Amino acid sequence: MDIDTTNTLELRNAMVDRLRESGIITDTRVENAMRRVPRHLFIPQAHFQRAYTGESVVTHRDEQGVATSSASEAGIVAVMLQQLDVQPGHRILEIGAGTGYNAALLAQMTGPSGVVTSIDIDAEVTREAREHLTAAGYDTVRVVCGDGDLGDVESAPFDRIIVTAGAWDLPHAWREQLAPGGVLVVPLRMRGLTRSLALQWEDGRWRSRSMHECGFMPIRGLGGVAERNVQLGGDSGVFIRTDEGREADPEALGAALKHPPTLRWTGAITRNAKHVDLWLSHLDGFCRMIATAPALERGLVRPIYPWGSMAVVTSNSFAYLLQRPSGADDLIELGVCAYGPDSNELAAAVAKRVTAWQHAQSSLSDLWVEVYPAGVANIPEGVLNIAKRNTHVVIRSGS
Repeated sequence: MDIDTTNTLELRNAMVDRLRESGIITDTRVENAMRRVPRHLFIPQAHFQRAYTGESVVTHRDEQGVATSSASEAGIVAVMLQQLDVQPGHRILEIGAGTGYNAALLAQMTGPSGVVTSIDIDAEVTREAREHLTAAGYDTVRVVCGDGDLGDVESAPFDRIIVTAGAWDLPHAWREQLAPGGVLVVPLRMRGLTRSLALQWEDGRWRSRSMHECGFMPIRGLGGVAERNVQLGGDSGVFIRTDEGREADPEALGAALKHPPTLRWTGAITRNAKHVDLWLSHLDGFCRMIATAPALERGLVRPIYPWGSMAVVTSNSFAYLLQRPSGADDLIELGVCAYGPDSNELAAAVAKRVTAWQHAQSSLSDLWVEVYPAGVANIPEGVLNIAKRNTHVVIRSGS
């Protein structure tokens, strides 16, 4: 098999050029690796032109049709590799093999003296990742079928650990298998939100070096906590996605859609809604609303993102964020749309939290995360405090 053609090489360089020009790629080591590794060989089910759009591609689904594995968007792959700060000769553990593409990039960056181990709980995923790596010339990567929650004792310790699935908690094995001074990069789920964190262990707790918004499928295995996707009213095309065991009544919320919407504009003018979800997550019933194309065609007021929006549900009503243009320079105003018998009160509560987010803008650029072992005394209060099975997460602000 030819690894490359002139066409695929041009498409790959064009993809990397876009990521560089947009400011997503800032590290020449990541740039060089992404120019070298042929992404199209890792997603053969997609045409090579699609492979080099850089978009994510679902590669496996369960019996209900829910995606269980995918090729991540090239932009978030680049961001997380930069967070990982890979150096030649590093020993690296990747949790979540995916297509094998990320492991190939790691092998390219660590060089001939490095060691890359990739582990996945799905035997079919590991088999395919191994085949893709061999086809692309990266058969030195060790691909293991196992539960990533347990790490990989055989290859430990590691200079770097990277997790490519949404982790609800941080298991003990990851800290135990990370060498002193090592870096853990993990998409950590916090009340339905996900942030890619670059963490280092110091003074008895994890401390973040960087934080980026992202979205990943939930990790499976011992540490898995499933998300629930509930379609409202049976066939509305509107889904409520809940996390951490939260419930949503599909019939009651489907009935809420039959109520006229309540709109409330907040006066919050911004270029983007960065971290507004953190402020909304303080509200009981915080979740995400997924709006499909049929739902939008039926007249659902357009949510803030193409996929949907952050939302808040009660037993019989729900509200979500939307936006409208506000002046020049791509500014937008944030608003709230609510459905159901409690729509007025719910819209007001969500709008109040948006206003609180607007007032906190000066501290938004200086957020960081600390993760303490569960049961530790004197954990500080932060913007958000979340108790988990193994840990206690604190999002802190410099203000």
